[in-house]
Amino acid sequence: MEPLTEALRLLRRQAELEIAMRKPGGIRVTEERELYQLQAHLARIPAARRAVLEASRRLHRPIDTLSIEDVERVEEGIH
Repeated sequence: MEPLTEALRLLRRQAELEIAMRKPGGIRVTEERELYQLQAHLARIPAARRAVLEASRRLHRPIDTLSIEDVERVEEGIH
């Protein structure tokens, strides 16, 4: 899978897990483990992670509303 696509997918899932943590009852241990695993995976693709976060910031939109096209369009404007 392309790093940008993977980073976007992982960051979306991370946001879902973090939202679940804030709700009454929190998250289960399996979800917490998943959160740590995806954070470790994101650490292995730092440039793609930064590109997704930068697109979110520049477009003033949450990560879960971004498409890969949005990220690529912003990245092209950066380079």
